[in-house]
Amino acid sequence: MHIDLTGRTALVSGSTQGIGAAIATGLARAGATVAVNGRKPDKVEAAADALRAQVPGAQVVPLAADLATEEGADRAVDLLPDVDILVNNLGIFESKDALEITDDEWRRYFEVNVLAAVRLTRAYLPGMTARSWGRVQYIASDSAIVTPIEMIQYGMSKTALLAVSRGFAKKAAGSGVTVNSVIAGPTHTGGVEDFVYGLVNRDLPWEEAQRAFMREHRPQSLLQRLIEPEEIANMVVYLSSPQASATTGGALRVDGGYVDAIVP
Repeated sequence: MHIDLTGRTALVSGSTQGIGAAIATGLARAGATVAVNGRKPDKVEAAADALRAQVPGAQVVPLAADLATEEGADRAVDLLPDVDILVNNLGIFESKDALEITDDEWRRYFEVNVLAAVRLTRAYLPGMTARSWGRVQYIASDSAIVTPIEMIQYGMSKTALLAVSRGFAKKAAGSGVTVNSVIAGPTHTGGVEDFVYGLVNRDLPWEEAQRAFMREHRPQSLLQRLIEPEEIANMVVYLSSPQASATTGGALRVDGGYVDAIVP
C-alpha cells in the first residue's frame, strides 16, 4: 500500500521521543510536513534534526511549546493556523498506589492526557471540516480498557480519550474528517524501560527484565514482547491516509493482543 501525504501538514504533540517521534518520522516518510513538539527548545531542535537525518528532504516544523497549557496551544495555532492531521500523543504516566494519588495528581492527569487533546481538537477541527478533509487521532492505551492497578489515574485518562474520540467523530460526521483513537499496547520506549525497572529486579539485563515484566505484569499479551514505537506509527500513518477515509469513530488496537476481547 502506497501512502502519499504530500501537501498535508501534521502536528504530533509530544513528539521528541518514543511513540511520538516514531509517528512524526512515519508521517514525514509519507510526505507530510510535520510539526515536532516538545516543551524544551533544544530538545525539539535535536528531534527535528534527527528526523531530517532519517528522512532526507523532510519538511519539519519545530514547535517548542507546552501543549498541556492554553498558552502552548495558542502558540501552536499561531505557528500552524491550519493542520490537516492532528495526532494527540502527549501524555504522562507513573506507577503509584491508588490510595496515594492526590487530588492535584488526578487533575494533572486529566489536564495533560485529556484536556490538552480536547483543546487542540477544538482549535483545529473547524478548519478541517471547512476544508472537507482532516484526520484527528488520539493515542490511547490498553489501560483504557484494562485498568492497571498500579496506575489507575493513567487508565482513567486513557478511557476518557476513547469517549472524547467518539464524541468528536460524531461532531465531524459527514464532513470528510475522520476521528479515531489508537489503543497502543505495552510499548518499548525509554520511559517504559524506567517503568519496567520500577516493577522488576533492576539488576536484570534489559531483555530478561522485559520478559519478566510481560510474564508477571502483562501475561495476557499474545505478542509476549513489548511493541516497538514504529509498529504504533504504522497504524497512525494508515489512519492519516486517504485509504482510511471510511474509518472513523473507532478505537483501533495495536496492543499485541493484550486486551482479551474481540472488540474494545
